[in-house]
Amino acid sequence: MTDMEQRPQDDLPQLHLDSQLCFPLYAAARKVVNHYTPYLKPLGITYTQYIVLLALWESGSATVGDLCRRLYLDNGTITPLLKKMEECGYIARSRSKQDERVVTVTITEQGWDLRQRVKDIPFQVSGCIPLTHDEAFELFKLLHKLVQSMV
Repeated sequence: MTDMEQRPQDDLPQLHLDSQLCFPLYAAARKVVNHYTPYLKPLGITYTQYIVLLALWESGSATVGDLCRRLYLDNGTITPLLKKMEECGYIARSRSKQDERVVTVTITEQGWDLRQRVKDIPFQVSGCIPLTHDEAFELFKLLHKLVQSMV
């Protein structure tokens, strides 16, 4: 057998794609997030910006560190995202007077106005997910358990 020929790897079933828990999680997450695009794109926001807004709508403001922890994002991912959101007028960022390293993010009036424009998106997207209410709730609980146990 030459190096150019493909060799079946049945001797290592743990390396089969269909044996990986991470793969259906990854694929499902991508598919669900893609369902948001037709609703968010006309508003000029991405899914990640949407979840930042969801977190801020709950409290009105949060530090960048709090947002990173709450959304399981790193500082390098969230900083450019927040900059763009600030340029769009949805949020304002300010440095703490007590500690210059701490940046607080506050939702603006324009950000609050956007809340009304997206209020039906969760219902629209949930209609695209082929699970019963009970199945969706069970999946929700299991995913939260998984995420919280891996912190």
